[in-house]
Amino acid sequence: MAEAITPVVTSLEARLLGTAALRVGLVVPVSGVLGLVGPCAINCAVLAADEVNLAGGILGRQVELVLVDGGRPAELVAAETGALVSAGAVDAVAGTCASDVRIALVRALSGRVPFVYAPPYEGGGRAPGVYFLGETPQHQLGPGIDWLLDSRRARRWFLLGNDYVWPRLVHAAARRHLAGRDATVVGERLVPYGVRDFAPLLEELAAGRADAVLLSLIGSDLVAFNRAFAAEGLSCARLCGALEEHGLLGIGGDATGELYGAMGYFASMVTDESLSLGERYVRRFGSAAPLLNGHGQGCYEAVLMLAALAARAGTLAVPALDSAADGTSIVTARGRLTLQGRGVRRHAHLGRADGLDFDIVR
Repeated sequence: MAEAITPVVTSLEARLLGTAALRVGLVVPVSGVLGLVGPCAINCAVLAADEVNLAGGILGRQVELVLVDGGRPAELVAAETGALVSAGAVDAVAGTCASDVRIALVRALSGRVPFVYAPPYEGGGRAPGVYFLGETPQHQLGPGIDWLLDSRRARRWFLLGNDYVWPRLVHAAARRHLAGRDATVVGERLVPYGVRDFAPLLEELAAGRADAVLLSLIGSDLVAFNRAFAAEGLSCARLCGALEEHGLLGIGGDATGELYGAMGYFASMVTDESLSLGERYVRRFGSAAPLLNGHGQGCYEAVLMLAALAARAGTLAVPALDSAADGTSIVTARGRLTLQGRGVRRHAHLGRADGLDFDIVR
């Protein structure tokens, strides 16, 4: 089989170097609290671009990726990406980043180019040229909450997350959901990025006698909390909205049977599509490559969806894309994904940590 080697260039190179390629701004965090997801996300976007290029590219042009570090403060990411669009250095944007970064990006792009956003998000946020592939809280965390209520009799909940838009709205949705099931929220906290002293929070959690903790911490903060939780010897169910394979590795694994992640994709999924992606990923990047995970796989989907949108509309002009978006479909490791209302409506899987892997329980 022929191989494609998709270039990944920096923002400066994109401005200075002319090319006939169609350039996609790849916004992924390679620094900051979410920096641990960057290497796999880049690999997965490259793999998707390789496959798109082997099939003829997007609108007959080969795809080139322009890397933008989405782990920096939101306004910096938005300013850099907006400047790339203004300079004609990128034709579209795709990737994964925190929702505060996404909101600033959407404002900076102002519907000038399409933006395919991969990860779970808080819902809403509709704007011209923006397409969502991730789950909203109802579809991501609702099923996991119900499973713990029914299977673990988790009636008392503590909510803990980072202090930005996604955790705030996740918590609001969780409070409504738990109230509808006659469960109790015994405590709630939102913390800034970079907290490392979790002792006061763990004391409050223990005092509240919580049966379960809903964690909307992200990246290295999620890793740090779970390490501190284990060191204290606490025991209650933990349901995480951003726990994937790299995070589990960073924690050092878990053998309690009470650490759960709710994601649209886990590398341990045993389906033809998931196994095929794993084989292609290892063939392209080697067995020592960063672990496949939900955030990375989302970037694979984002590049494929961008190509599918362009093929369906025959253009990358946002008004035409928006008109043609509903019904646009791709097949990925999650199976077939189809846009409806410029978003994908799917339930997440519930994975229980088993050592350094996830066992899909729902």
